[in-house]
Amino acid sequence: AFASKQNLKYHLRSLTGEKPYHCNHCDKAFAHRKYLVSHQTTHSGEKPHQCSQCNKAFTLKHNLTAHQKTHTGEKSHQCSQCNKAFTLKHNLTAHQKTHTGEKSHQCNICKKAF
Repeated sequence: AFASKQNLKYHLRSLTGEKPYHCNHCDKAFAHRKYLVSHQTTHSGEKPHQCSQCNKAFTLKHNLTAHQKTHTGEKSHQCSQCNKAFTLKHNLTAHQKTHTGEKSHQCNICKKAF
């Protein structure tokens, strides 16, 4: 059971892939209005999220949050195989490929994978 009708609606969208909120500037669509509003700042050049330590500004709040970890030294994403830690999750994901040997980028010309 869901706590509200809105929560059920969001859940159903996650199952169906429905994205009723469309950007007027590009082809992107979103399941929730708040994500469309946040996305639209990428077109306006607006950077409303500013770091209080170095004044660097960001379009999206999650980018500011990730940036702030560079000041604290927090490395909350740890490799389960070698215990190396990373500030950003995508850096951990890239690192883990060194253990699996996965090469997800291929040159279109020579077909060599990296």
